[in-house]
Amino acid sequence: MLKISQELCIGCGICEDSCPFGAIEVVAGLAVAGDSCTLCGACVESCEVGAITLEIQQAKVQSDFSEWKGVWVFCEFRGGELASVSLELLGIGRRLADKRGVELSAVLLGYNVGETAQRLIGHGADNVYVCDNEVFVDFKEDVFSSVTTSLIREHKPEIVLAGATAIGRSFVPGVATDLNAGLTADCTQLEIRESDGALLQTRPAFGGNIMATIVCENSRPQMATVRPKVMKGLEFDSARKGNVIEVALKEGQKQSRIRVVESVVAEASNVNIQEADILISGGRGLESPKGFELMHQLADVMGANVSASRAVVDAGWIPYPHQVGQTGKTVAPKLYIACGISGAIQHVAGMQSAETIVAINRDKNASIFNVADYGIVGDIFEIVPKLISKIEERRKQ
Repeated sequence: MLKISQELCIGCGICEDSCPFGAIEVVAGLAVAGDSCTLCGACVESCEVGAITLEIQQAKVQSDFSEWKGVWVFCEFRGGELASVSLELLGIGRRLADKRGVELSAVLLGYNVGETAQRLIGHGADNVYVCDNEVFVDFKEDVFSSVTTSLIREHKPEIVLAGATAIGRSFVPGVATDLNAGLTADCTQLEIRESDGALLQTRPAFGGNIMATIVCENSRPQMATVRPKVMKGLEFDSARKGNVIEVALKEGQKQSRIRVVESVVAEASNVNIQEADILISGGRGLESPKGFELMHQLADVMGANVSASRAVVDAGWIPYPHQVGQTGKTVAPKLYIACGISGAIQHVAGMQSAETIVAINRDKNASIFNVADYGIVGDIFEIVPKLISKIEERRKQ
């Protein structure tokens, strides 16, 4: 909390000039902080008379976690479809719940969800909390946050997982704030610590150069958003039994401060490399943006999508939605063909889950060959045209 002493403030305006966010202004000879204040402390350092102080409220430490039990997964349902990351989360959630000896529950907020709850049970959930209401037709952050927070407070799960999607990243931090809980974003690995049952949450840090493991020891629930395509879902089991629990909206939960005027599908969003079975990926070895014309030709004859390494995206050769890696998208296709990609650890982390990896590179010592199932040492501009020709010949037979 930022406090400004009326007795000490002399209205000099130095704090107003020093605020990088324009959150302070001098009114009637006194400094006043506005809503845009981020508590950065710049004004405290600049105030020569000591009229401004910053009090940081310490987070409350919970001493008793006995009431908090169970693993919860927020299952994203939009446009009449269940997001694939929901099934991936149920896979890791099932493993975590089994290690803790607790139940796995899914939270399903949507409209006309049909048999989705039974599908979630078949993929590993013991319980599904379903709130089927037209208020969820459009994504409204405050409504999703209010309903989810209310359910967590009522049932007290010890672990809550959500996808690191546009929706998950939008409203889950607000839920964590309301609950005074810890939240680790964009996780790529989750484990249970044997000594005390705490959730070990691993995510890339410092631009993907290191992997950091984070533990929220002093509060419950432990919350994490998880990257799509890094976890494996379970096969559907029609014999699994579970409980479908209907959730009624409480008074006021339908009210939103958000009005959706229009929903527009951007052209870039159609580049969904995460759903592709085959990816043809290009790197610096393509030498120029024209090299991607060859990648598109190969993709066309194979029925594949085109992806890329960060280096060529940063160089402007291809748009960001095509980027694979820790700062791009994590993919797990059946076949991944890396053309002219050296194999930096940041890129490998985004594609190592592919079933089959083929690498083409003129450098026989390239790191990409360490993860490839099949490696070809040679010039891309000689090998790929021959590959295209061979595929076209086979198709004519």
